[in-house]
Amino acid sequence: MSARDNILSKIREARSSAPQNVPAAPIANYLALHQRGPSPPPPDDLVTGFKKRAIKLSSDVLETSVRMEVPALLAHYLEERKLPLRGVCWTSLVGLPWGAAGLEMLPNPATNQDMVGVTGAFCAIAETGTLMMLSGAETPASTSLLPETHVAVLDPLRIVATMEDAWDLLRLEYKQPPRAVNFISGPSRTADIEQTVTLGAHGPYRVLVILAPP
Repeated sequence: MSARDNILSKIREARSSAPQNVPAAPIANYLALHQRGPSPPPPDDLVTGFKKRAIKLSSDVLETSVRMEVPALLAHYLEERKLPLRGVCWTSLVGLPWGAAGLEMLPNPATNQDMVGVTGAFCAIAETGTLMMLSGAETPASTSLLPETHVAVLDPLRIVATMEDAWDLLRLEYKQPPRAVNFISGPSRTADIEQTVTLGAHGPYRVLVILAPP
């Protein structure tokens, strides 16, 4: 057995022996006994606060009061930047009129060949301009991580004030957490090379958030 096979074998053994269902009561009891740490006051308007922070992190933000207008907004955004009009999306977004807007969005997990990925988001955090993403069969993380352009369609009512509020919402709506929770705060970036900020080093070059009610 090679060193690689040995490492993967140990990982499989650890996963198979790990408990599949973690009781929620001990977590709730612990949280009830420990107060939150100090935090800044939330913005007067969560949507406005989220937009300001997201834009500061180099995300783009568009808004519409009609969700069926999302494809047209996205098509205009992509055309302005001379980006591909084809990509992948979560299955929950298949019903939007992509074709009428001149777009082709396939309900497949992304591969390294897909340039545009369209997702939803579990919620967003106004304090940091961050999207909270939950992995799952219908919400593959690859759609937000592999394409150069990540588009997140977000219900404005799913914007909370702080990260603590986001975790509270997750515990309220899910008995068990998903395998992975990803936080996205603007495009991927690094300053490892000569302390110069470079976008798209480890993920999308650009992030577009489209605020649209369900």
